[in-house]
Amino acid sequence: MPAALKISPFVGGGGLDPSVSKVYTGWYAVLSGGSFPLHDVSWQYPPGAALPILAPGLVPGLDYGHAFIALAALCDAAVFALLLWAARRRGRSLAAPWLWTVGLAVLSTMPWNRFDLHVTALAMLALVAASARRAWADRAFGALTAVAAVVKVWPALLLAGTPRGRRTRTAWTAAAVTGAAVTVGFALAMPNAFSFLAAQGSRGIQIESVGSLPFHVARHFGWSGTWAAKDGSHEFVGPWVHGVSIAMQISTVLAFGWLLWWRRRSDRTAARVLPDAALTATLLFVVTSRVISPQYLVWLIGLAAVCLLRGDTTQRPVALLILAACLFTTLDFPLLYRGLRDHASWLSIANLYVRNLLLLAAAWLSARRLWRGTVPARRPV
Repeated sequence: MPAALKISPFVGGGGLDPSVSKVYTGWYAVLSGGSFPLHDVSWQYPPGAALPILAPGLVPGLDYGHAFIALAALCDAAVFALLLWAARRRGRSLAAPWLWTVGLAVLSTMPWNRFDLHVTALAMLALVAASARRAWADRAFGALTAVAAVVKVWPALLLAGTPRGRRTRTAWTAAAVTGAAVTVGFALAMPNAFSFLAAQGSRGIQIESVGSLPFHVARHFGWSGTWAAKDGSHEFVGPWVHGVSIAMQISTVLAFGWLLWWRRRSDRTAARVLPDAALTATLLFVVTSRVISPQYLVWLIGLAAVCLLRGDTTQRPVALLILAACLFTTLDFPLLYRGLRDHASWLSIANLYVRNLLLLAAAWLSARRLWRGTVPARRPV
């Protein structure tokens, strides 16, 4: 089902996407030699990211690029099967597998050409495991979340909605122990495992982020700045960029402060709260980040699909907003990207504004519905 709705993952007359043919292939060459890419500014990931990059080398009979695509297709199909099994097991509607299928199809070839698909699959498996009414469920959830977070940091946000008391202690302890074990294992086995940390501090405002919106318009009114290939992405450089970057980081801190306040006030006993909170936390991270890459939508579609496995989820309208944002993301990249970056065309700017406003609306609505669905109303004295 998922593969049947996709366009071919190859572009340009049979060539592979540059992310695979150039970037990932180059990382594979370094990682397979027993070290992390020390001087590559585009390597900005925890040591566990080596796993999906090295995995295609184990596929017999295919070169690296085609092996990567094959593994991504299998991962996509496995996620679809997981969602279909979970929906039918609970007698629910098929909204979750359909959202996953349609969302990834709308995102075109991009999901199969990024290892974010693998990370999202681990995060979704962790949330599905947490819903099992078994003694091992919380430990499995914590361990799977930690493995996903060691590949790419954002799955740590899944821990935001854990219930009070023993279940939080069990899940967080399992996550801490597993994360530490995997990280230490990589650090002992391969040098430069923490080189990615040095690349994070200099990040600027990437041209597709929420913080970039005023600069796209300002380019038409005499702003002296421009864009530059920097830190593995295209970022704005010039007056006011540093100030906006600081403002975005402050907004991230405020968003996480809100999450802590929500945890203190909320009733998290209902099973739907864990996936709902994971989606809210990730949306808040995405819209306040200095970077919004197209593959971030894969995370959001995956988490929204898990939310739809439960009929009492608060996030159903949020899932529709995310699906709409996927369409404008594909229009932005790759279709209108050159016009946005090089020419600041009004069509590409308008498309980016719509996409980012949809994500902002989704984050606001997600947080509002999560709060209303979990925080008891104060009764007048």
